[in-house]
Amino acid sequence: MTIEPPVPGEPRRPSGPRDPGDAWVVAPTGERYWGRFGAAGLLALDADRGVLLQHRVSWSHFGDTWALPGGARHEGESACDGARREAAEEAGVPDASIRPRLLSVLDLGYWSYATLIGDVSVPFEPVISDPESRELAWVPVDEVARHPLHPGFAASWDGLRDLLDVRPVVVVDAANVVGSVPDGWWNDRAGAAARLTGRIGGLVASGVPAAALGLPEHSWFPEWVVVLEGQGRGAGDVPGLEIVRAEASGDDAIVSAVRRLVAAGRTVTAVTSDRELAARVTDARAAVRSTRWLLDLLAAQD
Repeated sequence: MTIEPPVPGEPRRPSGPRDPGDAWVVAPTGERYWGRFGAAGLLALDADRGVLLQHRVSWSHFGDTWALPGGARHEGESACDGARREAAEEAGVPDASIRPRLLSVLDLGYWSYATLIGDVSVPFEPVISDPESRELAWVPVDEVARHPLHPGFAASWDGLRDLLDVRPVVVVDAANVVGSVPDGWWNDRAGAAARLTGRIGGLVASGVPAAALGLPEHSWFPEWVVVLEGQGRGAGDVPGLEIVRAEASGDDAIVSAVRRLVAAGRTVTAVTSDRELAARVTDARAAVRSTRWLLDLLAAQD
């Protein structure tokens, strides 16, 4: 956990193990930032309860303010891993309860702070699990700014708030993607579909660059819906993917999925190089990317 030193004159916090990352970084202009290797926090968003906020103890830096659970990253630790670890240590956030949506990074050159926005997929109750919190609370999105916020969080909140309404989903025409590469897929259609879904599963964890999705400049973790048809329906499930096994027309199943997701407020990108299907999903208000777009993403990941 982050071991933040007390404010001069305030009671000292209980002692604990220190990590090399638990140190101040001093800016050229004299400001101090906590985290030798940068810092990260989790913005956990519950659809019914709002944002999980931490009321910081008085002896901490900018004490008695509200902010996100977070703290200094460890050496070599990714921003996503750091945010999830700190949220678990400070608020008892179960890792399996959060589905990452995007990573927003403030990079000052000499120090950085990464905010991982994640949707609560399995409801949980936060737990004060270290001495840095006075209180943990779910705060409705429209009420966050009414709290006395940590200055860093206050400065970023408006931008983060705007991102909460953006929920990207990629719907994949698996048969079209598989069929675009002459690798012998016709000899084992289920196996070829399984190889594709397995590779897409890697993108669930690694994310997709903003430019690829035409979204604001952040690292995004879109939801993935893969539509299988014919013999390809024999491919198994993959963690993190929604697999739709079309009973009849694969194209109809794709259009149905797009309409369902658009109606739910999602920002939908459909992957197909079939011109007729592309026209149908465009009419359903989805963006369209070619099979080459997805293959390039997969190749970059490999």
